[in-house]
Amino acid sequence: MTHATHPGPDRPPGPEGPADAKLGFSTPSGRRRVARARFGPESRRDPHLPQLIRNALLDDRGQGQRCVQVRLSAADATEPAARALLDTEAGTALRLHRLVEGTENAPLFPRLIGYELDTAEPFLLYDPPRGATAAKTHVIAATDQRVLTRDLMLALCLLEGQGLVPRGISPATVLWDGASLQLWGLEAVTAIGSPRTPWGRAPYASPEQRRGEGAADPRDAVWSAAQVLYRLVTGRPGHPDRPPADLAEHRVLNETLREAFAPRASARPTPAQLLDLLPQGTARRTTLPPPPPEETRQDREVFEQALRAKRQAPTAPATSAASASAGLGESEVLCPYCLEIIQLDLGALYVTDSRMQYQRLDLAGIGKLRRQDVMRGAVQKCAADPDFPEHFIPVPYLTYGRPLTVAMVGQSSTGKSHLLTQMIAEITDGGLEPFGLTWQSVNPEQHARFVRERVQPLRNGHVLDHTGGVGLDGFARFVESLLITDANGQVRPVAFFDLGGEDLVRTDSALRFLLGVDALVFVVDPVLALPLPQLDHARERGNIEVNRDGDLAFATVLDRLPKTGPYLEVAATMVLGKADLLRFQSPVDRWLGRGPLTALDPVQLREESQDVHAFLRRHAGQAWLRPFDAIRRCTLHVASATGGQEDQGRYPAGAAPRRVLEPLLSLLAMHGLIDVPGGPEAFARGEAAAWETVPAQGPGDEEFGVPGARGAGGPGRERERGGEEK
Repeated sequence: MTHATHPGPDRPPGPEGPADAKLGFSTPSGRRRVARARFGPESRRDPHLPQLIRNALLDDRGQGQRCVQVRLSAADATEPAARALLDTEAGTALRLHRLVEGTENAPLFPRLIGYELDTAEPFLLYDPPRGATAAKTHVIAATDQRVLTRDLMLALCLLEGQGLVPRGISPATVLWDGASLQLWGLEAVTAIGSPRTPWGRAPYASPEQRRGEGAADPRDAVWSAAQVLYRLVTGRPGHPDRPPADLAEHRVLNETLREAFAPRASARPTPAQLLDLLPQGTARRTTLPPPPPEETRQDREVFEQALRAKRQAPTAPATSAASASAGLGESEVLCPYCLEIIQLDLGALYVTDSRMQYQRLDLAGIGKLRRQDVMRGAVQKCAADPDFPEHFIPVPYLTYGRPLTVAMVGQSSTGKSHLLTQMIAEITDGGLEPFGLTWQSVNPEQHARFVRERVQPLRNGHVLDHTGGVGLDGFARFVESLLITDANGQVRPVAFFDLGGEDLVRTDSALRFLLGVDALVFVVDPVLALPLPQLDHARERGNIEVNRDGDLAFATVLDRLPKTGPYLEVAATMVLGKADLLRFQSPVDRWLGRGPLTALDPVQLREESQDVHAFLRRHAGQAWLRPFDAIRRCTLHVASATGGQEDQGRYPAGAAPRRVLEPLLSLLAMHGLIDVPGGPEAFARGEAAAWETVPAQGPGDEEFGVPGARGAGGPGRERERGGEEK
């Protein structure tokens, strides 16, 4: 569904649009540009698609620059699917700009001038289209057929080299100026190998594509190109499901494209094979990828060396810092506020009344059938430290053994609150079920309040307040607690904390909280870390400057955690947050565009960690990688809690999270709650190569292990030591 009306340079802006509007947008280089603009009449590119298109005249440099604006209306922009189409078009246009700008292949695609997507009416700006659409072009000569076929196949080869399939090739998106081709319809591009979804109309969309069968293949576009060329040669559409009956009557078409009309993609030639039938060798020069730059090889080697050092270093006890220092057993619980040992005390229980005030709970008059339900909503007043401010603990937190505590670390502008809110929301939406885990709230009242005050406003597009303090009178407090049940039926509380950066740095009490943490999520703010030009506008809006020395909150946490060996043994992840700001930047685009995980693949996780490590090392500097360098088990991820940036206090299309659950899945795997190939240790550090020299294990090794990590030396399974000793 890709018909488009392309206004041309011969249609000047008219009086229908604003006479003098101001546009702010980012250029392909990432720089910010503001220009006054005049607009011509508007039309819809395709009656089945939401994008609008109109001519425009930009005037910010003393002379007018003619262009075309592709945009969404405010009403259409509230639909996530419409924004996804414009995002796809912008990402493809930017990728092609980086690939072909300044080369002889640049004219094959629309040239992007700028884009502004995180606004109520998102838009793209292009140079005016070159030529007329094939839909308006009369029958072309045989000599033009070869040139047009060459250009079209060359465009397909370039897209295939980027891992992309253009599904939108039709007479409305192929432009011809009598000498060369220009291919539009970039909103219909999809990744090679992604599931086909129904798109397009006969005969230009292939039969498999129209039915949404199988996986996207570059040869889908070969069918579309062949159908467009047939129409240009004959003046009529071809057959929707098989080769045209009169194909043999058109010699040039028959010689080059006969097999392109095969009903199934597997029987068609590739774009490169068709291109080889024209100028010999062009396809190979076009499709051969350049060798990776030297810096890429160095980045990969640095990452592998770091993992190798972690594997070969002597292993320290993999218990939490609090357990190690306090000598806690598996059944003992540490109060997350005062960090003292607490036990269930049936005489110190409370429930809240209708005014949300705590009232003492007397269990004497409650029967056994009701007691379990009442206990789920009850809290216990902690008296372990009489000098500590009054605080209460949910009863289920005390009845399932030692909880797994997860803390978000980073300065207060990093987006931790949004990320944690979406992470918990994904759990309660069933995000853990594919991994054999189920959930239940620790305290129903607390959970309902969390959903009401955090999840619902964020999903409705409201910007959440930053974490003002870390808790009660400046001390750490819960954000939320959940009971996680694994595939073996074992239940463990998991408690989440959001540490405000400033309080974390200033207060000793907040730092003391870290002694009881089992897992850390270090959230990297790209605005603070990366001196990339496309982030300058976000820095200006937030009055933020790049900090090459790393996040102060990271350093404070790492310096405070006890160290019993060359590495810290707490499980950790690093998350490049606000990744929507970098959604068109490699390698972020590679990971952010992927769908939710349904299984944990250690190889894929290692690839993502390597990509993020290289990206931060190259652009942010080694200081921002300190958590990875200091902690033995640390994976790296990209995530976006909102899918876009706020505009005047709201997210225009609502908050659309991307890959927010993956960091938590890694932490759960490191703690043995999710079974992964090779066990938790190999999952985080990679499998040791056969040639690696692994140091001999010291005495007492059998005591080392992640508490509760079944299959990794934890209580759930006996560890087989015989094969590990050297």
